[in-house]
Amino acid sequence: MPDAAAPDETETESGPQESSTPPRASVREVLHAAVAAVGGTERPGQVEMAEAVAHAIESDEHLVVQAGTGTGKSLGYLVPALLHDKRVVVATATLALQHQLVERDIPALKQAAREVLGKVPHHAVVKGRANYACLHRVREGAPDDQGVLVEVPDGTLGAEVVTLRTWAETQAEQGRSGDKESAPPHTDRAWRQVSVTHRDCLGATRCAYAAECFAELAKEDAQRAHLVVTNHALLAIDAIDEIPMLPEYDTVVIDEAHELAARVTQASTVELDPVMVERAAQRARSHVTESQAADDLADASDALADVLTRTEAGRIDEVSQPLAEVLGFVRDTARACLSAFTKETAAEGEPDAGRQQARGQVEEVRSVAERMAAAGDFQVMWLGDGRTGPRLHLAPIDVSASLRDKLFAEHTVVLTSATLTLGGGFGPVARTVGLDADGDGWTGLDVGSPFDYGRQGMLYVAKHLPPPGRDGASPAHVDELAALVEAAGGRTLGLFSSRRGAEAAAETVRERLPDLDILCQGDAQLSELTRRFVEDPRTCLFGTLGLWQGLDVPGDTCQLVIIDRIPFPRPDDPLMSARQRLVEKRGGNGFMSVAASHAALLMAQGTGRLIRRSSDKGVVAVLDPRLVTARYGSFLTASLPPMWRTTDREAVLGALRRLDAAADP
Repeated sequence: MPDAAAPDETETESGPQESSTPPRASVREVLHAAVAAVGGTERPGQVEMAEAVAHAIESDEHLVVQAGTGTGKSLGYLVPALLHDKRVVVATATLALQHQLVERDIPALKQAAREVLGKVPHHAVVKGRANYACLHRVREGAPDDQGVLVEVPDGTLGAEVVTLRTWAETQAEQGRSGDKESAPPHTDRAWRQVSVTHRDCLGATRCAYAAECFAELAKEDAQRAHLVVTNHALLAIDAIDEIPMLPEYDTVVIDEAHELAARVTQASTVELDPVMVERAAQRARSHVTESQAADDLADASDALADVLTRTEAGRIDEVSQPLAEVLGFVRDTARACLSAFTKETAAEGEPDAGRQQARGQVEEVRSVAERMAAAGDFQVMWLGDGRTGPRLHLAPIDVSASLRDKLFAEHTVVLTSATLTLGGGFGPVARTVGLDADGDGWTGLDVGSPFDYGRQGMLYVAKHLPPPGRDGASPAHVDELAALVEAAGGRTLGLFSSRRGAEAAAETVRERLPDLDILCQGDAQLSELTRRFVEDPRTCLFGTLGLWQGLDVPGDTCQLVIIDRIPFPRPDDPLMSARQRLVEKRGGNGFMSVAASHAALLMAQGTGRLIRRSSDKGVVAVLDPRLVTARYGSFLTASLPPMWRTTDREAVLGALRRLDAAADP
């Protein structure tokens, strides 16, 4: 059995029973024990949140709750989820939070349940099939022309594959999870040699190794669990696409809820390019009754390539006749190719994995081409650059209606994050997920933060600088940046709106301040850069979106956060521009609803990197004067933690020097 399914000393011998109701206990009792298990004490905001979540679940009411950094929101929702007598799903946006829940918070919850309730409900983790090693792929090798190395290979990739195969067999022997996260270090390319997607999977009824299958055992484990941890994408596939991925559940808690609409959109986005069609045709060729069917699909690939080279990159507002025709051609030839696949009979014995995977690729081409050919007003198509050339993309412009009708209408939903109030209210975020922006049908609650932002942090806006231009940082911006970093003695996290801007800033500061170690995203793996940033407080780390969210570096390491400009989406961003246009078509303010809300969310996330514990102090410096000079500036600042605000450059430089002196050993 996978790790999560194996009973241990924290669970009853009989395992969790869906019909059994835990002994009644108050939220405060269990919360107190759970917080003590992680070596802390409950905070007022955490207690308020836990009781509000319990009330929402019991009364079948949706709840949107903002819980600032340091509140302990995970236990704030896990405790009422534990006390609920039906299954609860917890969905996160990032693997980092999922790891924290499984490794730290849920074990504390189980210890509290054992102490207070005398019985410990079971939990399980559900991920997509490609996150688990496939024993059929490991033991039988790859079919057809996938290039899997059956013999012990030479070279880095071969060594990785052999190591992963050995690991997978050990995992199977020991009844463990076979999860990608527990695998030895590897590249994505190597992992693809030991895993399959849902389309490539033979299926539990046809695979010789189904009884040992890691993915199937994880699904079985979830059926026995009281608490199921998953991600936003799988939740969307289960609820919106109605493809069964999760066991039946009563309530869902969506953590990192500020990411929900973006993750659901990402899960619903499809792509198509000529290489994808050509590969499907090649794979199908040895599995169809008539080779002409595969040849026709290959011809469709050539036709698609020809049309895309004559199509302008960017958003496609009106599908041209040649593009419409070639999408129909790809769809129809893929459909004909599927019909030409050889039939498999029960007498054939072992199922043909090569045939299954070839058919899956052709089916994916058909499905995507069909969606693109039928795209309507509420979807946006654009042409971008893929790894192998021009690539078409199709995404839903607005997922709010789908979330409202398929998720909120069917389940009790608790949305939580540290950043849910944009412009000072819940309305903007609520609107993106399908809730009424005026609060009808749901309750909003801000439990605050244990931090004293007014005393711990300063928000400095460099009002004297010119507005940032499109040609990169001006000399005045560079001077300001270097002066701030020098005053802070390093200890700086630089958040930039573009990779080019981050790299240029890093190069300039290295030249001006040679005694400081300036790291830039892309110099090494992010985990390695973060380690070096934490180990030496005088180090600076510059980067883009990957650093705006999720980076947790408390203490003297980070006493200055620099934001180079307000992070509005690019004007030519196909999805964002389409959303703006849709809002305006409906009579709303597209800029404020889309661009300003997007910027406010990122600003709130980026600003949140500074204060991570009650002893942290520092400055957030925004090098974009529009934050205080533009009309939308008040909306953006209302979305940020209530730090002491100033435009006084000398006061900020003095504060940074004092912090540096106090932190210096």
